[in-house]
Amino acid sequence: MSAAAPQPDAPQPSAAQPDAAQPNTARPHTGRRRNEAAHQAILDAALRLLAESDGTPVTIDAIARTAGVGKQTVYRWWPSKGAVLLDALSDRAAQHVAAPDTGVLHDDLQAFVATTFDAAQQDTTASALRTLVREAARDPHLAELMRGYTADRRSALRDLLDRGRERGQLPPDADLDLIVDQIYGLFWYRFILGHGPLDHTVAEQLATTLLHGAGGSALPSERK
Repeated sequence: MSAAAPQPDAPQPSAAQPDAAQPNTARPHTGRRRNEAAHQAILDAALRLLAESDGTPVTIDAIARTAGVGKQTVYRWWPSKGAVLLDALSDRAAQHVAAPDTGVLHDDLQAFVATTFDAAQQDTTASALRTLVREAARDPHLAELMRGYTADRRSALRDLLDRGRERGQLPPDADLDLIVDQIYGLFWYRFILGHGPLDHTVAEQLATTLLHGAGGSALPSERK
């Protein structure tokens, strides 16, 4: 007796669904890279527009157009232009300002301050910060943005100092907020008025002077 013919509706191995047998694994990665590129393009565009605005309001439409994306793409990640601008400034700081944890407070602080000086004096960032400072005096929205940005940077510096205090390299009663104010006070004063340098030599002197004044340890002369 000959073998029975296969049922007409039985699945044929060679006719298996191609998408199920050979899933396209490249597409999600491609989409993720595209999203990351668009995200960074928006941040770069926001910072550049703020630097070039000279008091002209920066809009979501302008950010999207400069970044080469649709307005809804911007709103997918940020609820407002202020959120975009704050994220752009914070992103630039995160890229260029060191946050080391070497175990030596003096070295960590010197690196943080030196890279803060360097990052703030890059062309686009410097222009954006000067615009922000100037316009915040008359624009409540930009004033709020300025407070958010400075609070973020203060928190990063305070965390660094707090790690040193936990290691015993600052006294338990050290006033960390006062140290933060002294560092950023010097930074903003010189950044805005331009009467003195903001370089690695100043960063070294500032770290040494402030830690010594606060009773800190692990200064360069004390390391073995």
